[in-house]
Amino acid sequence: MNTISNQIKRITDIKTAIVLCCWMLVLFTAACSDKNDDLRPEEEVPEETGSKVPYYTLQRVENLAVETDDENPIEEKSAVLFSLEYKKEQPLNYAKTSFWDISFTGLYNSFLAGNNAADNNNFGFQGPGKGGITIVEKAFDEVVEIPTEEVFKTGAGIVGTDDNGAFGEGIGWYLYDFGGTLVSDGSEDKQHVAYALGEPITIKTNGTTKNIPARTIIVRTAKGDYVKIKMISCYKDAFTRDKMFKDTPHMFFTFEYVIVPAGSTEFEIR
Repeated sequence: MNTISNQIKRITDIKTAIVLCCWMLVLFTAACSDKNDDLRPEEEVPEETGSKVPYYTLQRVENLAVETDDENPIEEKSAVLFSLEYKKEQPLNYAKTSFWDISFTGLYNSFLAGNNAADNNNFGFQGPGKGGITIVEKAFDEVVEIPTEEVFKTGAGIVGTDDNGAFGEGIGWYLYDFGGTLVSDGSEDKQHVAYALGEPITIKTNGTTKNIPARTIIVRTAKGDYVKIKMISCYKDAFTRDKMFKDTPHMFFTFEYVIVPAGSTEFEIR
């Protein structure tokens, strides 16, 4: 009987020791986790991110490069965030900040959108952004009046290909000439060319000619200012249509813009 009692006691002691070891392991793991959390650096966002461009002045951006892949054009690429206020590309970890105003996403990263906190499709969702975007069928210099708030769209990939070209999605900032016959003579080097519509363009379709008016993009920035944008090119160092060919390096965005403060009703360049 004493032997059985001793064995039971020994087993009980072992179980107790195992339970104590488990508790010690849990406490140790928790302590290490807390310590690692303390050591993990927090992602800091600066209060400013450079010098701001002045209001009412014409700005020009040349050859803003975005990721592209001709072998897999519909495969989603890394988005590009650009600040019109600071006139520079911003890192993607600034998505939930007001330090960017337009995003480049979608097909060839050629679709633009604003920075908006309320739209769950927007890169700025749950951030401080007040932005939106729209496009009008007017030349840059002719756009004076700022649209009313309900005109601005807040999703992602809003403004891109124009309906007058291939793969069009409404009024767009560029026309894609798939076969090269809309704008040019159909020669191989003029096929698959994307023409920015910052200036009017004439196309040939169904045996007739059609005049396409210029387009101007209008943006409400993340902080509520207003911007009008003239898209000029998506080809490197090719700022006129005669220099745009299928093999010209792309996508390198060139555009001009002007910012006016929140509350403005008209665009003005001084």
